[in-house]
Amino acid sequence: MLKAAPVSRLSSAFSAAVLSWCAVTGPVWAGSPPPAQPAQAAQPFYATRFERQPNPAELTELGRRLFNEPALSASGRMSCASCHSPQHAYGPANALAVQLGGPDGRLQGLRAVPSLRYRQATPPFSEHFSDNDGNDSIDQGPTGGRTWDGRANSAHEQAEMPLLSPLEMANRSPADVIARLAASPSAAAFRTTFGPQTLSQPDKAWKGLLWALEVFQQSPADFYPYNSRYDAFLRGQAQLSAAERRGMAVFNDQNKGNCLQCHPGAVKRGAFPEFTDHGLIALGVPRNKGIRANADPAWFDLGLCGPMRTDLNDHPEYCGLFKTPSLRNVAVRQAFFHNGVYHRLEDAVRFYADRDTRPARIYPSGRDGRVKKYDDLPAKFQANVNTEAPFGVDPGGRARLSEADVRDLVAFLRTLTDSDLPAARR
Repeated sequence: MLKAAPVSRLSSAFSAAVLSWCAVTGPVWAGSPPPAQPAQAAQPFYATRFERQPNPAELTELGRRLFNEPALSASGRMSCASCHSPQHAYGPANALAVQLGGPDGRLQGLRAVPSLRYRQATPPFSEHFSDNDGNDSIDQGPTGGRTWDGRANSAHEQAEMPLLSPLEMANRSPADVIARLAASPSAAAFRTTFGPQTLSQPDKAWKGLLWALEVFQQSPADFYPYNSRYDAFLRGQAQLSAAERRGMAVFNDQNKGNCLQCHPGAVKRGAFPEFTDHGLIALGVPRNKGIRANADPAWFDLGLCGPMRTDLNDHPEYCGLFKTPSLRNVAVRQAFFHNGVYHRLEDAVRFYADRDTRPARIYPSGRDGRVKKYDDLPAKFQANVNTEAPFGVDPGGRARLSEADVRDLVAFLRTLTDSDLPAARR
């Protein structure tokens, strides 16, 4: 696990980046902060008319190229693919809890980078979400949106964030991004797609850039192939091993793993499962001392209520809630939960068994010897932490998940790895 920084405050480089950003956009704390505000458009995003209107195939190919274009970053070395590797389910290729970026590529982010696969059906954020299947009167609470706090309602809104974050690609404005694009190896392809004069209109070119990235992320072969061994099992084309079947049973057992509560894995309305309900939940994972910002004891990432998301900071009941990620390709990851505090899938699963029954295994102890449970969430918000199964067992009690259950769950989760990824062939 990463070691904590030996200082009690953020580095001068990090502070300088944030201060320079604040001068333009206001206060920012973010691994992926709210994007700088582009000039107000006269028409909605999707109504933009370009010199040339490309077809979906052209947008997909341009988006693929732009996704891999490092010239769009201030450092000239960071592309979208730097953190979202195609060989790793469009997630990180390394085990860092948070990735490095900024103008010099050395600034540390604040949240683990998620996979971009299986996001195609993510609904826009709503505080009061009702599914359109079954009892629509049931309020499922805060649901939807992209990023760990759900503040981006579309792929093009999400694409703005890393491009403009001081801790990631570190452009100061959309106009800066377009200037870099115009001088990049991708400029000719952009002009061919949108028209030869498009780059001379920065506001319109900015929308074209985001549109291409969004359409690329709707490519089924790249982002939702549904070709894992579990998908083959659902199609009746493969069998699961005894351990995998036991793991699936634990996964679906509401008195044991109860994983299906947030990660439903059944075919629904003819659609294969995404293994997420798109909801937000407080799990109370331990504080990650390897994140430099956490060297400040007053700093807390509170997810839905801020500080990166700013429109819901007057809702204390939302503090500590983070998006439920898809479990597809979870075995490819090397950092787990929003702060990347665990680096082995087995340990991430074991957290659910030990959090309440053996908290001393999860959290640090104070000078008085007492376990500091939920140490990454201020005491006034700790009532928000979920206590449904597999949680809710008193300390010292029998965990709902045994060590055998943990092993079997991991075996089942490995069946969710897409077959086109190198990890599936190991």
